[in-house]
Amino acid sequence: MKLFRRGESSTTDESADQTAGSDGGSTAVSTTKAATATESKGRPTPKRRDAQGKRRGPVAPAPLTAKEARARRKATRGSRKDRKAAAAERRLAAQDRRARMLAGEDKYLLPRDQGPVRAFVRDIVDARRNLVGLFMPMALVLILSMFVAPALQTIVTLAMLVMMVFMIAEGFLLGRIVNGRVRERFPDSTDTGYRLGWYAFVRASQIRKMRAPKPRVGPGDSV
Repeated sequence: MKLFRRGESSTTDESADQTAGSDGGSTAVSTTKAATATESKGRPTPKRRDAQGKRRGPVAPAPLTAKEARARRKATRGSRKDRKAAAAERRLAAQDRRARMLAGEDKYLLPRDQGPVRAFVRDIVDARRNLVGLFMPMALVLILSMFVAPALQTIVTLAMLVMMVFMIAEGFLLGRIVNGRVRERFPDSTDTGYRLGWYAFVRASQIRKMRAPKPRVGPGDSV
């Protein structure tokens, strides 16, 4: 068994010390870097909305009294003159939209009235003289007469039943006419059947001057 010489053992010790020194130095450098990175950050990355909220500036404190709240609302609303001008503009815009709706512009109509098929159905109904349109005024007259003369209650009830029978019969006939005309004019349309017949019946039951959109054709015109 060989024994290390004095020179060899010292060389080995020196190389071990150098290796330990280099490892310790690299470890110290990495530890210093990690500590520096930790110290430079020191907190988690803020969220985007938190960062944007900080950039918006300080938030005004909540009002402490009702008077302060009223004053803040008044300052937000603007002057009385500005409010009147804004209200006038809104009224003019609403009147303009209503006028366009009554004129039949498709953009301003209700969803149930939009489309060329519904416009065609309205023209068919408006060009006819429908007995269904007389139901509401006649029913009102009969009800008033019943209050004036209670003895006429039986006659009024019978007259209203007869009117309802005629109204149902005419509504069924009008639905068949409208669906047939729509199939001829718009063969690819899916808006047919009961829904279209009911739409025509509801419009026909309204008084002509109260229909919306306004009629584009007169009674007896060809459609």
